[in-house]
Amino acid sequence: MEFEEVIKTRRSIRSYTDTDVEDEFITKILKAGMQAPGSRLKAEPWEFIVVKDAETREKLGNVAPNTKKAGEAPVVIVPLANINRAHYKLMWQEDMGACTENMLLEACNLGLGGLWIGVAPVEDRMNDIAEIFSLPDGVKPYCMVCIGYPADDVENRFMDKFDESRIYYEKY
Repeated sequence: MEFEEVIKTRRSIRSYTDTDVEDEFITKILKAGMQAPGSRLKAEPWEFIVVKDAETREKLGNVAPNTKKAGEAPVVIVPLANINRAHYKLMWQEDMGACTENMLLEACNLGLGGLWIGVAPVEDRMNDIAEIFSLPDGVKPYCMVCIGYPADDVENRFMDKFDESRIYYEKY
């Protein structure tokens, strides 16, 4: 898929088929995430937990009302920020946002659907996920990325979100 097409057609996909996602696709998605810009070269905070196990996905789906879809997706990737590795300790959420968007774009490029489920900065959600995975101090869950083949009734498709009234030049 052309890059411009990926940018324009990527959208949140919340329904998936039961088809397994190929490991090589998961690796490509993780590589795309790791190509994201970070606040300091060689100090990017990202680490990942790839979850295919149904029982663990169900636990993730029960963290909060907005996390239910994690229990329904064939794969959930949990991007983590290792604050100990980050150079700028307060910039980890910006770094992780760029990483997550790259992952979602690559999923679309591969013909997969993806859904970004927010976790940080909500402490209860972060703590619940940290407990599920026994995360060490200094490693913070950022979000959940659901990945799967889109169900027949959904697809990545263009939705025009451009709004010229939100653009200002030189001053507000």
